[in-house]
Amino acid sequence: MADIDLSHEIRELRTTFASIREVVNPTQLAKNVEVLKEQAADQNLWDDAAKAQKITSALSRTQSQITKLETVQARLDDLEVLIDLANDASDSSVQSEAKAELTALQGEIGELEVQTLLNGEYDSRAAVITIRAGAGGDDATDFAEMLMRMYLRYAEKHKLPAAVLDISYAEGAGIKSATFEIDSPFAFGTLSVEGGTHRLVRMSPFNSAGKRQTSFAAVEVVPLIEQTDVIEIPDSDIRVDVFRSSGPGGQSVNTTDSAVRITHIPSGTVVSCQNEKSQIQNKAAALRVLASRLLEIKRREEEAQKKQLAGDVKASWGEQMRSYVLAPYQMVKDLRTDYEVNNPSAVFDGDIDGFITAAIRWRKRVQD
Repeated sequence: MADIDLSHEIRELRTTFASIREVVNPTQLAKNVEVLKEQAADQNLWDDAAKAQKITSALSRTQSQITKLETVQARLDDLEVLIDLANDASDSSVQSEAKAELTALQGEIGELEVQTLLNGEYDSRAAVITIRAGAGGDDATDFAEMLMRMYLRYAEKHKLPAAVLDISYAEGAGIKSATFEIDSPFAFGTLSVEGGTHRLVRMSPFNSAGKRQTSFAAVEVVPLIEQTDVIEIPDSDIRVDVFRSSGPGGQSVNTTDSAVRITHIPSGTVVSCQNEKSQIQNKAAALRVLASRLLEIKRREEEAQKKQLAGDVKASWGEQMRSYVLAPYQMVKDLRTDYEVNNPSAVFDGDIDGFITAAIRWRKRVQD
């Protein structure tokens, strides 16, 4: 049996991994852990619950980073030993195991490499995602609901905490709009590349003639506001309206005026929340989302000023960015990166990692 030679692939992985370690800086991470441990050991830590949560989360996240780096390093070393054993024994099953481990490591190191690109000011934040149906009637509202499910399934697969804050149901099928949080570190940096106009092409289930229909939905991704952010919203700048929750029934739904709608008068930004039973909780959540959107507006204004000073940028962010084609053929294609797959069902079931990775790399090239 012929020996397998994966030395070239392993050298490439080691070079990439060395670059990742240089960026991540494990030595500094270890120092950060010690500082966070000291803070976490403070007997008065939980006097401020928000601060305590931030410290313990940062500690857990940093320790996980170090563990991940150490695990990948060990697996790289073990892979070379495994290849030598496979070749010495001429064992095809061990050779197959070595090849499978190489593929797995290529995927994990690729993910680590992408994470090093998430170094924007707000990339480490949790994300608030809003989906709005566009042109296309019932197909558009149905498409908006398909996109919401896609992102929630993505969060579920990656074990990312997600909470739906508000849904406006359409009279026919689907939803007019929905807002939900994905409360995980780097959720904004990862998912911000999903912002823009999405297009669906399919044989319409709502058209008796069975004609092909094109519909659109807009996805907005903003960083979740933190307590340390300074976004002052004077009471005089907002109007608060309360109303009864809508949508599928359930205990306490449609029985009290617990839902809250807040309008930011200067910008015209409107935020609703009806997920909680308490009007006070809904108002707090709505204010948090409003602050997040105002923070994003401020960030976009600053970016627009930078772009104006820098001159025209060829890539246009926020325009139509992805097409989902179900008829006459099956394809999902990102128009910025040209990344495409021929399995829309898997994509709508939350398998969007390839699109996200390609878009993060594309964004980095455009910014550089």
